[in-house]
Amino acid sequence: MEESYVWGKIQEYYGETKYNGSTSSIQNDRSILGKPFKRWYIAPAAMVFQAICGSVYAWSVFNLPVDNAIYGSDQKVAPITFYINIGCLGIAASLLGPWLERNGPRKAAIIGGSLFCFGHWVAALGIYLKSISLVFFGYGVVSGLGLGLCYISPISALQKWFPERKGFGAGLSVCGFGIGGLICAKIPLPLIQAIGLTMTFVVIGSCYWVILMFCAFIFRFPPPERTKIRGPIYRNGTLFITRKQQKPGSAQDEKSMPPVIADSKTPPQNRIVFEPAIDLTLREALSTYEYLGMYMMFLANLVSGLVILSRLADMCINVFDKSADTASTVVAINGGFNFVGRLMFSSLSDVIGRKPSYLVMLGTQVIILAVLPLIFVTKNYWAFLLAIWTLTCAYGGGFGTIPAFIHDLFGMHNISGLHGILLTAWSIAGVGGGILFTLIYNHLIRNRGYTAGSPEVYNTNFYWLCACAATGFVVLLFVRSTVKDRLLPRVGGEVTRMRVFGRILRFEKTGTFRFKFKYLKPEEEEREWTSFWANIKYHEETTVVTTTGSMGDVMGGTERGELPPSSIAANTNGGGLTVGTGVGGELNRADTPRIDNPRNEPLSRPDIPRGDVPRGEVRADLV
Repeated sequence: MEESYVWGKIQEYYGETKYNGSTSSIQNDRSILGKPFKRWYIAPAAMVFQAICGSVYAWSVFNLPVDNAIYGSDQKVAPITFYINIGCLGIAASLLGPWLERNGPRKAAIIGGSLFCFGHWVAALGIYLKSISLVFFGYGVVSGLGLGLCYISPISALQKWFPERKGFGAGLSVCGFGIGGLICAKIPLPLIQAIGLTMTFVVIGSCYWVILMFCAFIFRFPPPERTKIRGPIYRNGTLFITRKQQKPGSAQDEKSMPPVIADSKTPPQNRIVFEPAIDLTLREALSTYEYLGMYMMFLANLVSGLVILSRLADMCINVFDKSADTASTVVAINGGFNFVGRLMFSSLSDVIGRKPSYLVMLGTQVIILAVLPLIFVTKNYWAFLLAIWTLTCAYGGGFGTIPAFIHDLFGMHNISGLHGILLTAWSIAGVGGGILFTLIYNHLIRNRGYTAGSPEVYNTNFYWLCACAATGFVVLLFVRSTVKDRLLPRVGGEVTRMRVFGRILRFEKTGTFRFKFKYLKPEEEEREWTSFWANIKYHEETTVVTTTGSMGDVMGGTERGELPPSSIAANTNGGGLTVGTGVGGELNRADTPRIDNPRNEPLSRPDIPRGDVPRGEVRADLV
C-alpha cells in the first residue's frame, strides 16, 4: 500500500507541470520598476546568470591550491570535486525541473543561486579546517545541486518568451555558461595571492550571490495570453478542436495563419489547419520513444566533447610536444569555440530545423573522431587544432539546441522537467566517459608499454567515442520530430520509417522475408497527409477526435480520458479515428480540460467542404 502511494505521488509530480502563479503575481510580472516588462530584458540577465554558473568550468584552477592547502602537496584529490559537482547538477535538474515549471524561474533562480554560493562558503570552511570532505560536500554537493536548478531556470523562461526563435533563445542562455569558465578562470589566482585561498572562496561566493540575485529578480514566465495556442492541439493521441468563428469582415494578418491546404480565395475560417500544436503532460512525454531517442542522441553528442575537453592540454603537451603555456592558450581558445557553437547551431536550427542541425553536429563528430587517429599518428598539429575546435563547436551546439528540440517535440510546459532529466546524460557522459577513457589509457600505459606521448593511448579511445557518435546519429534518424511524422498513418506492410534529408524513407514488408525501401516523393507525402485530414468526418457538435489503431501510439502513454458514449468511427486510410460527439467536447475525466463551444454550433456545415477544419482558438486554461 505504501509503495503504491509513493508511486502515485511520483506519477503526480511528473504529471501536469503548468505554472501555478497567483493572479497577483502574474499581474506584478507584467511590469518591472514601474515600467512595462519587455522580453528582451531577460536575454542579457540570462547570459550573465549563466556565465556565473559556468565558473564551474574553471574549477581546474583550484585543483593545485586546494591540494596544497589541505595535504601540503599535489595529491590529485581536488579534481574529484568537479565530478561530484557535475553529477549533482544532473540529479538536481532532473528532480527539480517539474517543480520549476510549477513555481516559476525567479524562485528557482533564487534558491539555486543561494545554494551555489553557500557551497563556496562551505568549501572555504573545509579549506580552513583542512577537510577535503567539507570541500566535496560544499562545492561538490551543495553547489552542484544549486547549479542544476540555476542552469535550467533562464532556459525555461527564454523558451516561453521567444516561441518564434526558440533555438536563438536557448542558445543565448547556454552560451553564457560556455564562456563562463573562460571569464571566471582569470579571477581566482590574483585573489589567492592577495587574500589567501580561504577568503577567495568567501569573496567569490559573496560577489556571485549579489549578481545572481539581481538577475533572478528579472526572471519570470510570460503572462497567460502569450502562451495561448491557436488551432487544434494533439495531446496523447487526442485531437482537441475548438470553434471560434471570426466576425465577418474582420481584419486578418495572413502571415499569422498556420500552414493550410486550401485555395487562396477560401475564407480563413474555412481553411484546413495543417500542423496541430503539441501539448503533452510531462508523464506523457516521458513515455514516448522520441524522448528515449533524444536522450541517447544527446548522450552521444556530449561524451566525446567532455572526454576530449578534459584531456586537451595533455594531448598538446604529450603528443604534440607543446609547452604548458601553449596548451593553456589552446584550451582558452577552445572555450571560445564552445561558446560560438552554442549560439551558432541553436540559431541555425531555427532555419533548417532541430533534427537536421543535430544530424550535422553528430555527423561532424563521427568524421572528426574517425580522422583523429591518422592526425595523431602523423602529428599534424594544425590539423589537430582544426579538428578539435570543430568538434567542440558541435559539442557546444548540442547544449544550445536541445531546449528548443524539447519544446518542438513535447510542448512548452515540459521544458524544465524534460531538460532536467536529459542533463543526467551530461553527468553520465562526464563521469562515465571520463572513467572509461582513464581505464583504457592507464591499461595501455601500464600493461602494453606505451607512454603518455604515444598516439595509441588516445587513438584506442577515439574508436569507441566514434562508435558512440555514430550510434547517436542512427538513433536520431528514427526520432519523429514533427506532428506530421507522428500522425501520418502507416501504409500496408510498413515496418518503420524515418525522415532523411526532409523526405520519408519507408521500410516495407512485401512478403515472407522480403522487404524493400521506398523513398517518398514530396507530392506523395503531401497527398497522404491531405487524405488523412480529408477523411476525418466531423460530426455535428464534434470537438474531440481520438486516434486509434495504427495511430494509437502517436504520443505514447495512456489516454487522458474516455470518450462520451455517443461516438462514431470514421475511415482514415486504415488508421481509424474515433470522433467524439459530446456537447462541448467534454470528456468523462474531471482533469481533462473542457473544450469551448458555448453555442453548441456544429462543426460541419453545408458551406464548409468536407475535411475543412475551421481555424480554432484554444482557451487559456487549455494551455
